[in-house]
Amino acid sequence: MNKRRQFLGALTALGGSYILTACGGGGTDISAGAGDAVAKATARASTSASGTTIPSATSIIDNAGNTWTLSGGSVYKNGAKAGNTYNVSLVLFMGGVIYHQGSGGQFYAWNGSAWNACNDPRLGGTSPDGTTIPSASYIIDKTGAMWTVVGGVIYRNNKTVGNTYNVSMLLWYGGKIWHKGTGGQFYVNTDVGGWLPCSDPRIATAATAGMFYGINGHFDYTYTPAQLVSILNGMGCKSYRVGCTDDPKQIAAVTKLAQAFQPAGITLLVLINQGVYDSNGVVFSSESAAYNRGQQVAMTVANALKPYGVTIYECGNELTRQNATVLDFTNAGTKAVDFNNANWPAMRGAMRGMIDGVKAVQPSAKCGINFCVADIGAADALWDGMQPDGSGGHPKVRWDITTWHNYEVYGDIFNIGIDGAGPGFDLPTYCKARYGVPFIITEWNTGPEKTQTYRASYITSTLGKYYQARKSHNIQAVMYYVLDSGNNTYGVMTNGTALNPPYSAFTSFVSGNADI
Repeated sequence: MNKRRQFLGALTALGGSYILTACGGGGTDISAGAGDAVAKATARASTSASGTTIPSATSIIDNAGNTWTLSGGSVYKNGAKAGNTYNVSLVLFMGGVIYHQGSGGQFYAWNGSAWNACNDPRLGGTSPDGTTIPSASYIIDKTGAMWTVVGGVIYRNNKTVGNTYNVSMLLWYGGKIWHKGTGGQFYVNTDVGGWLPCSDPRIATAATAGMFYGINGHFDYTYTPAQLVSILNGMGCKSYRVGCTDDPKQIAAVTKLAQAFQPAGITLLVLINQGVYDSNGVVFSSESAAYNRGQQVAMTVANALKPYGVTIYECGNELTRQNATVLDFTNAGTKAVDFNNANWPAMRGAMRGMIDGVKAVQPSAKCGINFCVADIGAADALWDGMQPDGSGGHPKVRWDITTWHNYEVYGDIFNIGIDGAGPGFDLPTYCKARYGVPFIITEWNTGPEKTQTYRASYITSTLGKYYQARKSHNIQAVMYYVLDSGNNTYGVMTNGTALNPPYSAFTSFVSGNADI
């Protein structure tokens, strides 16, 4: 858990570079500027009003004084054809930009040298969250694409999207497009254009209260279990996440924690730390080999902890973000093709084995599967029994809790960008609607390079977002990483001494915002 994945470093590196845009500069030639100023003033005086169209106007003058006309279905700029246009039915000047519309209805914007496809700018920008068809006649998403419903079929920019029919409602919500059929089933549109079944994303769902504020720790801390109970009570934390394998030393340490936490009313979430590699550091040769190992480890851990009230297990840590499983760490994971198809069965087998191993010992225990960044492509494929290559019919991975890691470099989880950029979408809302189980953020923090003052501010602002969403997004817990990192890179405490201001920021927020 204390080793951040390559995606962190990759995006941090990317975040240090910027695209600079010209904003003027250079010297001023006063003698030459007087004539230019007169010319520009004349051009401004005759510039067409925003919203002017041909027809009904016969010409348009843009902000630079250029004259635009329409003749024989082609667009002309100062008497010369502007790019390759034909069958143009309308020229529009709006917001300082020249647009044209072809006979098929598609709009194009002039970028100074060519025409780029776009929507009719008069339709406005992104539709308000919650817009539906009906009653709206169209929806515009964050990419500028226009969605319509004609005869029960869904269209995006006048082209059908997947195989839809009898659509009774189209919904724009949480940065995603959803639809409902006449039978009442909801579906969500994916990045690759398909539709996946889900529930109505607008339904507010509250997870069980009592463990919302949590924190991570390690089995080999020098703190005694009693000291940890005292520290967690002082912070107002009611849940604690710790990793464990079937190594006897680790199991003994975590068992002592469980024994101390149970009477104190602190929920112990145990990460079963089995990966996709065998004892030789090689990816498991088959899904069954990975399954068997995962099952063995999980049964050993669950058997040891069952007597002491442990009922929540996380089956694997960042398994979708291993060298063997993700193709490019800078990809956000919103598409299944972002992941390694050859090693997918080993990962799926390990996950299934751990879940089945826990259930064999504790049928009522809850098992979580962990994801990072915006890995809904991986989550959907696992849930539906798909491979990254698109083939189906494989074993399905079904978990009781969706768990996620949300470091600052990944983006705001309620508006997380696709592949490290936009457009963003509300990831917990997506998971709530798709998988229908509680959501736990099992690791969150800013970067290790940040100052303690910055970290404190980040703790306050991020807890505020999480807390506000806890009753609507089915968020059961948010678990800060980490209690004690041995230095000031992540933790809020070192050797029993509080690191301020982060420690105070955390405890102040918890004391002022009850988990009820």
